[in-house]
Amino acid sequence: MMLKTLLMITSLLGWARCQESQQSMTPEEKTVIRDQIVEMFDHAYGSYMKYAYPADELMPLSCRGRVRGQEPNRGDIDDSLGKFSLTLIDTLDTLVVLNKLDEFEDAVRKTVSDVRLDNDVVVSVFETNIRVLGGLLGAHVMADLLRQRGERMQWYRDELLHMAKELGHRLLPAFNTTSGLPYPKVNLRYGVLNPLSRTGTESDTCTACAGTMILEFAALSRLSGESVFEANARKALDVLWERRQRGSDLVGTVINIHNEEWVRRDSGVGAGIDSYYEYLMKAYILLGDNVFLERFNIHYSAIMKYISQPPLLLNVHMHNPTVSVRSWMDSLLAFFPGLQVLRGDLKPAIETHEMLYQVTKQHKFLPEAFTTEFRVHWGQHLLRPEFAESTYYLYKATGDPYYLRVGQSIVEKLNAYARVPCGFAAVQDVRTGTHEDRMDSFFLAEMFKYLYLLFSEKSELPIDIDDYIFTTEAHLLPVSLSTTKPPCQGNNTETVPVSQEEDLFTHSCPSMETLFPNNPSFAKTIRDGYKYLTGVGRAFHPLPIREIELPLHDNGLEPAEFLRSMGISLTPLNEVITRGTGSPKEHKGVYRVKFVAEVSQTSEEEEVVPHVVQLISPPFLGRTVLTAGPAKFGMDLTKQEHGVKGSIVKASPYTACGPVDNAAELKGHIALALRGDCMFAAKARRLQEAGAIGVIFLDHREGSNSEETPLFQMVGDGDSTEDITLPLVFLFSREGAVLTAALEEHHNVDVLLLPKERQLGHDKTEKPVGMNIKLRLAEEGELEEGASRGPTLEFILEKEEVLLKVEDEEELRGQQQFCTKAAEDDRTELCSEGSSPTPNSDSEPDTNP
Repeated sequence: MMLKTLLMITSLLGWARCQESQQSMTPEEKTVIRDQIVEMFDHAYGSYMKYAYPADELMPLSCRGRVRGQEPNRGDIDDSLGKFSLTLIDTLDTLVVLNKLDEFEDAVRKTVSDVRLDNDVVVSVFETNIRVLGGLLGAHVMADLLRQRGERMQWYRDELLHMAKELGHRLLPAFNTTSGLPYPKVNLRYGVLNPLSRTGTESDTCTACAGTMILEFAALSRLSGESVFEANARKALDVLWERRQRGSDLVGTVINIHNEEWVRRDSGVGAGIDSYYEYLMKAYILLGDNVFLERFNIHYSAIMKYISQPPLLLNVHMHNPTVSVRSWMDSLLAFFPGLQVLRGDLKPAIETHEMLYQVTKQHKFLPEAFTTEFRVHWGQHLLRPEFAESTYYLYKATGDPYYLRVGQSIVEKLNAYARVPCGFAAVQDVRTGTHEDRMDSFFLAEMFKYLYLLFSEKSELPIDIDDYIFTTEAHLLPVSLSTTKPPCQGNNTETVPVSQEEDLFTHSCPSMETLFPNNPSFAKTIRDGYKYLTGVGRAFHPLPIREIELPLHDNGLEPAEFLRSMGISLTPLNEVITRGTGSPKEHKGVYRVKFVAEVSQTSEEEEVVPHVVQLISPPFLGRTVLTAGPAKFGMDLTKQEHGVKGSIVKASPYTACGPVDNAAELKGHIALALRGDCMFAAKARRLQEAGAIGVIFLDHREGSNSEETPLFQMVGDGDSTEDITLPLVFLFSREGAVLTAALEEHHNVDVLLLPKERQLGHDKTEKPVGMNIKLRLAEEGELEEGASRGPTLEFILEKEEVLLKVEDEEELRGQQQFCTKAAEDDRTELCSEGSSPTPNSDSEPDTNP
């Protein structure tokens, strides 16, 4: 059979329309952008107050409030909601920073009169601490400051502090463990172990969840005089420090709160660990306790040794840190350059921030997760503020107007792609631009605060921002706390000194004179090395012809992306010769290059094979077919001739993250389980032990569906999953709603789990042949010597060939492309107009089960 290979070679973009501006932004420009930010805040906050208050959050597409219990359960996402007007409390000190003092006073009155903290609701200890307790403390500090000035808030009598103290006591039962590590959830009314609490069965918590309490709890102790809060937060930090891996000085992601054993041993600076490191540094700044700085510096040395591979921040195994455990990064790590600025280590901060900026230029926003080749891994964008936070810190440290331009791009993209009539909506998938009906409270608490401060001079602010430290939710706590409010007796942390190598910044803040002596443009020279990292914005320079530089990645780029990643700028070679002088030999770096493509059958497991859940019991009789995603572990349904049949039963608890209550009902049936709270593998193990014969996982993200969201393969938890033998499939929420509605109406529903191509009543079609094409550089004559290894395709770039120059992505769609007719000859021919490459859809392995 004749093989034809389509090879498209382009330069990613021609002349970049928007090049890096080295000119300072004028005060007038900054004022215009700052006013724009205030208008955007008014739109978001005004929409919440108009359509949602007193609900916890705004649903910007539905133009109503999100009240827990009245909307479909989203799993652990809803644990932030406690029926305590979350968005209002989280926004209070933002109102002060934006100089909206009248609105602040009104919002404080509403908080004091309307908000209750004793609701019978199970909430996340971590989220409630950073958003609500932090919000109350930050607002109290602001209210007290305004009262002392004598201009307003004269009626205020520390009501917010009293509310903070009440909430602190309602969170304290979570710390009632033998280890001192807190439970991840608590019932605001009944605590943890009360029979009415509906919680207390959890055994694991994330490192950040246990290690992100010290700022709020210490501030509450210092302001209230009750040492119990700070003491408990310090104890949790002590446990995490003691449980670090002594050889690498790294910590894992999830730990057992009872026996202190690590449950997930992958280590990074993103989700699950991020704010633990942040709070060690900031606890030193806020409290002046050297023990926190010593611990941070030891961890930081380990991070820079094993995790930081500039500009990337990878995840490694804490016990074997030279092994990378995944090929993608999550967006939460975007905070880390800002933390590096606080530490004084600006060079890697600039490098990682520039990488993140290039990703935003490619995808408009930071995807929730993206690969080390900067492709989308998980397309959701929740309007997270971490990238804006790091941009603010870098501008304050360097004074480089480049970061004002970065901030300007954030503002423009939010207005262009996230703004809706009733606020700002999260982006469900950056590849499609579809919205999600959520506007998380952190958008108002953090995003607008950092953006407004970025474009404001100190003299334009109602407070001296340098007098405060930002919590991880950007709430403001005074750095004078350690001197004006000394620690309560008995809550100091003792530690055995650990020897370490100290560097220039171990005990200092960043200094431009030290970092960039006599060279204010040094930050630019660092950025320039990563300016075209993702290929976006590369200018077209045909002369001189540059040598090909191979990338260092070996994890399977698509052929076209592989060529683009080489940085090849292509133009007709004869045009280069015409415009230049002399022969091609006079141009340094002009070579005759031969590409050898080895052709092999595509590996089956690399494909995302669509599966289905087919309802086969009356009255459906196979006519209702729901598209499902497969798993990379468990039973391989593609090898089961007739699939797996069974009746469906809902797991209890629905998320299957605790002991299964209805094992007798599940035995011999296919379990339905809701995504969230724990890993897919953990759910599967519990349900398998309960006797289920299969599992259908249902997405908790409202409105997700297989038509608009690419299918993905569920992944394990980083450990071996060979013990899981159940068939596992995943339904998006819209398809899941069809299944649960059928179960509620008919009670007994039989389904068939199998690959889509084998569904009942489906005509089999011939499966297209897939191929992997591996490219390597070969010396002339090497092809013949290695020909015995298998079929090959040969591409030769010579001066007679016509190469393609593309100025713009839009222009690319109209251009003709290159084909190689491998079986006939080695010539490169132009495609016919109807030719087009087969699109490659990214699979989306799960990152947040």
